[in-house]
Amino acid sequence: MISRIDHVSLAVKYPEKAMSFFQDILGAVPGASATDPRMKYRWQILSLGDLSRIEILNPTGQGSFLDGFLKHKDGGVHHITLQTPNIQEAIKQLDKHGIPYFGYNEYKDAYWKEIFIHPKHAFGVLIQISEFDADDWLAQSQKFSEGQKWSVERSNDGGVLSISHPGGGKAKLELSKAEIRQLIRELENCE
Repeated sequence: MISRIDHVSLAVKYPEKAMSFFQDILGAVPGASATDPRMKYRWQILSLGDLSRIEILNPTGQGSFLDGFLKHKDGGVHHITLQTPNIQEAIKQLDKHGIPYFGYNEYKDAYWKEIFIHPKHAFGVLIQISEFDADDWLAQSQKFSEGQKWSVERSNDGGVLSISHPGGGKAKLELSKAEIRQLIRELENCE
């Protein structure tokens, strides 16, 4: 039902400070972002390391759905997003176990489908379950071109093998010269 945790969303009053902290201090790379005028908020995806992502949410005007959450604090974890390969199967699983959900949305061209589980049914955490292609939300530098599955770079002590991860983005593995030779032998045995 669940492929992985895609990202943790942080709601903040001061998005510039949050972006500076995650980008300038922790080295996060900005990916996709958008503003929703109807719900009066903005979101920004940030990648950290090979496969970790966070999302910064901030209100863009009075009446944002984030107002209550940020009323007595400058920020905090708003929700956790879990990726599913099939939102309808996830819904069936929740129904089968009597877990209520809300907020079914299917956005333009079905590039993002989502439901939410209220914190009172998920041990104090708002959970978003979504069906999507994770690479759609990453900066180009964090993913391969379409159809590319790996790359190899030479290093002083051997090389770096980068592979396309099913959850989006690249995973990097540093290999010594001996490990490279062993990998070549094992790959040749696959023929």
